[in-house]
Amino acid sequence: MVLVRGEYKVPGGKLVAVEVDVVGGTLSDPRLSGDFFLEPDEALAVIDAALDGLPVGTTTQQIADTVDAALADAAAAGTIAGPVAMVGFDARAVAVAVRRALGLATTWEDHTFEVLRPGPLPPRMLGALDQVLTEELAEGLRGPTLRFWDWNERAVFIGSFQSLSNELDPEGVAKHDVTVVRRISGGGAMFMEAGNCVTFSLVVPASLVDGMSFEASYAFLDDWVLGALKSIGVEAYFSGMNDVASPAGKLAGSAQKRLAGGAVLHHMTMAYDIDSDKMLEVLRIGREKLSDKGTKSANKRVDPLRSQTGMPRDAILDAFESYFKSRYRTVDSELRVDELERAQKLVDTKFATQEWIARVP
Repeated sequence: MVLVRGEYKVPGGKLVAVEVDVVGGTLSDPRLSGDFFLEPDEALAVIDAALDGLPVGTTTQQIADTVDAALADAAAAGTIAGPVAMVGFDARAVAVAVRRALGLATTWEDHTFEVLRPGPLPPRMLGALDQVLTEELAEGLRGPTLRFWDWNERAVFIGSFQSLSNELDPEGVAKHDVTVVRRISGGGAMFMEAGNCVTFSLVVPASLVDGMSFEASYAFLDDWVLGALKSIGVEAYFSGMNDVASPAGKLAGSAQKRLAGGAVLHHMTMAYDIDSDKMLEVLRIGREKLSDKGTKSANKRVDPLRSQTGMPRDAILDAFESYFKSRYRTVDSELRVDELERAQKLVDTKFATQEWIARVP
């Protein structure tokens, strides 16, 4: 018999903890606790009983379904009085705590993150490195990484599933000599000149977001960003599924790609000081978004990070790196020669080809 314990802090919610004995490949005598709210009191015993006897390999979804079904059956049978209220957590949170107790889901503390700041690289190389580093984590060739982007060329990154013709104006692209890059992740278009955005890629094992919905995983993986922003005087919050905003408006957007090998690519771009005139000439969708907001004047800049902090972009990058290192276990790292060669091959065979760039015409 082995006693194990797992915890899960629900993003924006409460802490859920599970202690359980593992006997012969099954869960025995599980004990749920935490600072959540649960009514009626008797529901706690129903959840514990639902977990008892489950095989250790039970998936997150199966555990959550078992807990939900047990609570519904108990309420229908009158075993517990009235409807069940779970405040600050849910059955999925219980399942994640169980999986963590069993070592099938991990926490930030279980990993050492390699921090990369390689300096300016061509835009398509930046996109290719997203694929290389994510594949390498899945292959066991590199650990989890946080990589900050830098570039010198003017570029626009479009999401994996966006229509090239719908998103970009070819005349604006040609006029401003914009390099077009299609990401491997979904999400929207990003107009990026040197020094006008703060962008990073986070590559983590799927075990870190085990059992989480996509929406929950965005908040979970970006929680440190809210702390980093607070450290430079910006009060921020999650807005929608994958955006971060402040009282002054949207600050950033995130995107994800999950590989079958068990690795997750998660990246975020924050506007530092964008020339909206250029952006509107390059991005068709940008015109519609600003038009909806009644923005018609020329020479308007989108500069939430610069205006709200008064800090140089490099100082913001330094602050973000410092905050991440203060919160998680990290080691400074560099891109290897073989990784750069692998990325360049991907640029030549994929990211620079019209077949990939126009995969959605």
